[in-house]
Amino acid sequence: MDAAPNPEHIRSLMAGFQKAAALRAAIELHVFSAIGEGAGTAEAIAVRCQASRRGIRILCDYLTVQELLHKEEQTYRLTPESATFLDERSPRYMGGMLQFLNAPRFLEATGNLTEIVRRGTTTLGKGVAGDEAEEWVTFARHMQPIAVGPSQFIAHLVTAQREPRRVLDIAAGHGLYGIAVALRAPGALIVGQDWPKVLAVAEGNARAAGVAGRYQLLPGSAFEVELGTGFDLILLTNFLHHFDEATGIRFLRKVRAALGEGGHLVTLEFMPNEDRVSPPAAAAFSLTMLLQTPGGDAYTERELRQMLDSAGFTSHEVVAVPESPETVIVSRVTW
Repeated sequence: MDAAPNPEHIRSLMAGFQKAAALRAAIELHVFSAIGEGAGTAEAIAVRCQASRRGIRILCDYLTVQELLHKEEQTYRLTPESATFLDERSPRYMGGMLQFLNAPRFLEATGNLTEIVRRGTTTLGKGVAGDEAEEWVTFARHMQPIAVGPSQFIAHLVTAQREPRRVLDIAAGHGLYGIAVALRAPGALIVGQDWPKVLAVAEGNARAAGVAGRYQLLPGSAFEVELGTGFDLILLTNFLHHFDEATGIRFLRKVRAALGEGGHLVTLEFMPNEDRVSPPAAAAFSLTMLLQTPGGDAYTERELRQMLDSAGFTSHEVVAVPESPETVIVSRVTW
């Protein structure tokens, strides 16, 4: 006899907002860093975090249930995961990402999901895509931790055979993708394109990386600014998913016109399989686009290839990014 359906999964989903709230509270109170620095009991953590013992004990027990802490008798310690990504002393600290992922407008849209599903589009008007919104400055400042691995992977991929000389990084954000190429290609000139306030973050990162002398700024809307011509590498990372397919094709034609002979385009995207429910992280990203954009989506490989083909690109190499839910497409043009 089959087991009776268990309602716990549905109950857990209904209370899922508590998981994000608990993580945010722990980050804002510096709980993980306090434990990493040696505060182990609820009393010691409460003193270090200037919070109540009761509140800290319940929060830390909940974080233990969520497998972000270990608890032995009355002492808490970090897991390898929380030590790597949630202790502020770690070079791979991710806590700042909440500033973008939980931005007020995004939380507002999440609360309106029922109406968004009815409409089939965001309630944020034009959304944040193509908008000089403060969220993009927040993105540039705080979303860098998850870009480090993919940016280094892409830089290795595009410099493995020959070093690019002129590189355009569209919607550069924090600038890590172009900067990673500059570090592997000492002769490369990088042009970072984005809104002016966002480029200030990229420029600071280029300066910190020691490549500011080879990092030029192209401020403005990617749709309106003149991109230039003759680039032998164009980086288009996490951009196409913000727009409907027709808009994406129009923009890719503009990108193609900016490529020099023998140049190639590197596109980085969340790419679900044709079933659109796997792999989980890439497939789930479609909901983020429904919440935040008028017509964006997580596109499958077939859909992205069709968009690129329609824009005049003639060959594509698809490469999965290690330890990431994203995929790279390297596209070229037959001249």
